[in-house]
Formats: sequence, structure tokens, C-alpha cells
Amino acid sequence: MISFNEKTNTFRLDTPDSTYAICISRGWIGHSYYGKKVGDDDLTYLTRCNDFFGAYTPVFREKHTFLDFFPQELPTEGLGDFRESALAISNSENRNGVELKYVSHKIFDGANPIEGLPAVFADKSECKTLEITTFDAVLGVEVVLVYTVFEKINAIVRHTRIINKKGTAPVFIKKALSACIDMDNQNFDVLTLHGSWARERHIERHPVHLGKQGVVSMRGETSHQEHCFMAILDKNADENNGNVYGFNFIYSGNFVADAQLNQFNNLRVVMGINSENFCWKLNPGETFNTPQAVLTFSDKGLNKMSQTFHDLYREHLIRSEYKKQMRPILINNWEATYFDFNTEKLIDIARKAKENGIEMLVMDDGWFGKRDNDRSGLGDWTPNEKKLGCSIGELGKEIRDLGLRFGIWFEPETISEDSDLFRAHPGWAVQVPGREPSLCRYELLLDMSRADVQEYLISIISKVLSESGATYLKWDFNRNLCDKYTASLRAERQGEFAHRFVLGTYRVLENLLTRFPELLIEGCSSGGARFDYGMLYYTPQIWTSDDTDPIERLSIQYGTSFFYPTNTMGAHVSASPNHQTGRATPIYTRAAVAMSGTFGYELDPNKLSEEEKESVREEIQLFDRLNPLIREGDYFRLTGAKEDCVVWEVVSKDGAQALITAVYTQVHPNQMVHYVRPQGLLPEQEYEISLIDNGQTEKLSGQEKALFLTEKTMTGKALQARGIYVPNAAGDYSAWQILLTARY
Repeated sequence: MISFNEKTNTFRLDTPDSTYAICISRGWIGHSYYGKKVGDDDLTYLTRCNDFFGAYTPVFREKHTFLDFFPQELPTEGLGDFRESALAISNSENRNGVELKYVSHKIFDGANPIEGLPAVFADKSECKTLEITTFDAVLGVEVVLVYTVFEKINAIVRHTRIINKKGTAPVFIKKALSACIDMDNQNFDVLTLHGSWARERHIERHPVHLGKQGVVSMRGETSHQEHCFMAILDKNADENNGNVYGFNFIYSGNFVADAQLNQFNNLRVVMGINSENFCWKLNPGETFNTPQAVLTFSDKGLNKMSQTFHDLYREHLIRSEYKKQMRPILINNWEATYFDFNTEKLIDIARKAKENGIEMLVMDDGWFGKRDNDRSGLGDWTPNEKKLGCSIGELGKEIRDLGLRFGIWFEPETISEDSDLFRAHPGWAVQVPGREPSLCRYELLLDMSRADVQEYLISIISKVLSESGATYLKWDFNRNLCDKYTASLRAERQGEFAHRFVLGTYRVLENLLTRFPELLIEGCSSGGARFDYGMLYYTPQIWTSDDTDPIERLSIQYGTSFFYPTNTMGAHVSASPNHQTGRATPIYTRAAVAMSGTFGYELDPNKLSEEEKESVREEIQLFDRLNPLIREGDYFRLTGAKEDCVVWEVVSKDGAQALITAVYTQVHPNQMVHYVRPQGLLPEQEYEISLIDNGQTEKLSGQEKALFLTEKTMTGKALQARGIYVPNAAGDYSAWQILLTARY
């Protein structure tokens, strides 16, 4: 998977279907090639070192000219490369410039962890790692470029390790990105994800243009607004055809992902920690690690790119014991009660939920301190026994005695000004001295960079979990990071605060999971503002969006699916009319959409009709039956998210079973039948076609009944070539699920 050619000074990083080539040229580390897998050809010419400008002047005549063109693996700032840099360091006298020259390399089996950061993992037989050591003799700084390559997955994982190795004074890291790749622009498009609260991760695609284009967050989290992902793809690439380069970031804070097209029609893509207001003091002997960036290449369109990311993260990033298990089907009381609840109400919801097949009750916001609205109490994680009417331990026992598991909501990183914790420790709140603090949702942030804050949270959350017997924790984060100042750092180190905030959150999560290895944590940040692979290392599922309207969720889950598998997407059946949009939809449609996620309920079961209760029981039984397929199968987007009929598919890894889900967003008179072509089937295998009964089958036409309600088979080849039609709509917002099962 990784080899080094001493004659050409070239490294080859081979995945099953791609090749990534690196060369050493005059001591610089250059990027030669990334794309479809090639043979053992000499690829050094692709660095253009022997190209000529103007009157046959070689580009390597002068360093300035050379660096302005040379495709670097880790471009640095200040020496003549005027494109986007990936590393900027100044010395203690504020002299800028970094010049990295090759020193050595090593190749080894497996992947090493990164202290304090989430990172991919694998058995030694599953991947290899390349470390290229470079050195700046003026700064005395060693920089190690680290690449991990997987044997069976088309992914390359990169990060950088920076060591003040031989310096006698501190240096200041002003920019430290994790990945850079240079390539010729081949009429590419760039695809990114954008949104806002309750409409996260909508697709934006446009042609690459001169200058910079990309996504960025300065909010202290990955954010609702922009997402730490980018794809560079052929102009005509679609779901199943064309070349696609995908980039993702295993981090939960400020980020940047930029594509820059330059004067020579060369495209540079970089990804890493956002350098705005970032500055890390590195003393002699100290090390700084950047988070990992993930690169993948697909020559079969966007679906193959997505499946690579899904497989990598399912198998090599999510550590939870729930990775291969069915998650408990839960009901959350938030939209049923909001802050107005006590033990009696919760037990009533739990009892009705149990009767319908639900397995867990999650008690949301309002159970602690002085917390009857969102203006007070955050930070006081002591159960309000007066409000509950009993202790947290007694409540947990009552829930378990009903045969349900128990879960609890927390928002650990925030603090209310009206709280006992703030009155006792005002210095723990993030705020700039002398300025009015920026409240959001009446909240301030706790200074997660401080060890004493981290220890407080570990202690108090552990106490509640132990007393209550809760096996699930919903970890929320309802505001952005601003007022960036901490009293725990000197003035010269304030630029470290945003990154240290993220590291502090990771440390608390790691400690809780070590103490409670069976704990299932679901991440949340006003819904999907921190849906990223940094959090998924600790929380194997994340609340995809606060918008639970199934029609809105079509676009949200569509965009999310580009990088995240279904078993990471928190998705629930909520009340109708929906609390966010006011839209009324059938319960079977809400369930069909939620089944492309972790599946659960966000409503008051006491308000369901008998018909709806029966539907809930059937939905849960269906999800139980299809859970291995949905959790582990290959995901295909069969249409876009803005169609009149939106369709997607999950196919088992062995091709033996496939679930097609179709949702009508709009019905028109004299509407043509919708045909969809399944993907991922075994061509010569016969498949039985069955329509899952959602109570609407009586509305089928005679022709549809002949296809779906009688024994009908087709080969995988025929299904993929000719397609299968979706039953005509039973009105706006109706849904159908079609199951294809191989007949052996």
C-alpha cells in the first residue's frame, strides 16, 4: 500500500482504486499525482520541475520562481509560494518564514493515536502509515507529515506533527493546516454544504473559478452555516459517474477548507484549523499535532465517494460498542412537554411508549437546578427533586421497572448567569474583561480550556449518571463561541483558546466514556451545528437537525449522507403538525424518513390515535427487522433532494437485500409515473419485489397491485437497467418503501 522508490525519490500510496504519489525534489516534498490507480510509472515529471517559462527558462532557476509553481505537500508561508499556505511559523522575534527540507522517512503497519484528538484506528493488517520528517534549520523546528493508507478502503488520512526540536526559544505557530493537494484544473466543479439552524447541510455546487472558494467556520464549532467538507469533481460528474475528490476533517472547532485556482490554471485545496485569531506558542521540546483530514478519490461518482467515507468512519473511527449493535429506539419528552413536566408526566409517557414498543425514555431539558425556562440554571447539574417529585435515582428506577432504559439531556459546556455555579465561579464563564458578555439563548460558555472546569464537569455528570442509572446522555451545545478570552492563559497565548476549548470538550467526553463504557452519547448542537467526525469519535450518533419535519429532512439528510452513514444520523418521528414548520404529514411518511437514521420518537404518545399507535408498533417492528441493512448497507441517492419524488436506497454489503424509500413532496395532475433505477444489486440474481404495507395499499391502481401485491421477481440486471416504478402518490407527502430480496 505504501512504497518508496529510491531511484526516483518517490513515495506511492495505493488504495484499492487510487494512487497518491509524493516526490522529493531538491529537498522539498512535492505532490506528483492523486487519482485513479496507475502502474509503477515514474510520476516525478508531474511536479513540473523541468517545465520552462518564456524564453526556455527552467522554473527551478531561482527559489522564488520555483516555489511559485512547485506543487508542495505542505506549502509554507513567506518564502515565495504565494498561493494558500498550510503552515506559518514565526520565531520569538516575530520573524516569519518556514523552509522544510527532507530529513528521513519511515513506513510502518497500523495507525498511531494522536494524544488529545480523535483519530482513525485499525489493526496493523488493515493499514500502513508513512511519516516523512522534515526540518527547518533556522527555526530548529521538525515537521512530520503523516499519512495513513487503508488496504480495503479508498481513503488516505493526513495530519502534521510539529516539534520545537532543536530551538532554544519558543516559536509561534500561526497557521497549521492538515492537508494540501495541488492538481491541474480539469474544468472542475466544487461542491460544499451550507445552511442555517433547522436547515443544515444543503448542497451548493458551482464551477471552480479563479481565486479562492470554500467554506469556513469561526463559531467555535463546525456550525449550521458551513460544513467541514469539500468535493472537487468533474463538471459532468453525477451520483454514479465521473471523478470526485472528497475532503473531510476530523475536528469539532473552527475550520477552513479552500480551493484556490491560480494564474497557471492549477488548483490547490487545503483543509485544517482556521488560522484567524489562531496562534500557538510552542516551547522547546513541545509538540503540536494538527487534527486529521480525510481524502478520497472516486472514479464512479458521488455515491462511491460517500460509501468510502461511510465505510471508513463506521469501521475505523466510531469506537462505541453500539457501532455494530442496534441502538435503543427512544422517545424524547422535549416536544411532548418542553420544560413543563414532573415524574408523573414522564412515567405516563414512558408507560404509553412501552406499550407501543419503544425501548428508552430520554428526559430532556428542565430536570436540574432552577430550570423552568431557558433563562437560568445551566451549570447546576443537581436534580430538582421538588420539581421531579422524587430523587433522580427513584425516577430512573421507575423507568427501568417499566422495562425501559433511561437517558438524560445535558448541556455541559454552557452556564447561566442566573445559576449557583456562576455566582460561585464567575471566572469560569467565557467573557472579555471590561466588555458586556455576549449572551445567546441567555447562556454564556464555560471555559473548557481550564482543567478545573473539565474536572467539575467530569465529577458532576458522573454523579448524576451513577445515581440515575442512565445509559444514554444527550450532549447539547446551544450557542457559538465568541468573547474569546481565558484568564488561564497569558496574553501571548490567547490565540490558543479556541483550540484548547475543543480539546477540553474532548477530554471530558473521553473521561466519561472511560468511566461508563456502556454509555451511549448522542451529540447535539441546537440540532446539527456540530455534526462532525471529531464528535462521532466520542458520540456515535448526532442529532441531525432540530427540524423534524420529514419534508425538510429530505434535503437535510440528503446533504448529510454525502459523508455520514445512516447509523450516525439522529432522526425521529415527531408530532403533526410539525412544531418547526406547521406542516401536517402522515405518520408513516415521518417514519419512512426517520428510518434512514437512528430512529426514535419526539412526541406525546398520549395524543396519538389508535390507528397511529398501531402504525408506531408496525414501524418499530419493521425497523427492528431491517436494522442491520439500514445500519451497515451501502447508501445510494437515486434522485436529488428537490424532486417531486425523492428516492434513496440502502443495499446490503452482499447485495442480497435492498430497501428503496420514496417520498412525494408534490403531486401534479396528469403526473407521469416515477421510475427509479436501483443500484448495487447482483446482476444475475433474481429479486422478489415487495411493497411494505403502510396502510395505503388500497389506494394502489390495478397495475400497481399486479406488480406489488402478487409474487413478482426481476433480475438485478433488469432492475438496474429498466428500473422500477414508484406507486402513484396518495397525495402530497405520501411515502412508499419497496423491499428487494434475493431469491436463492
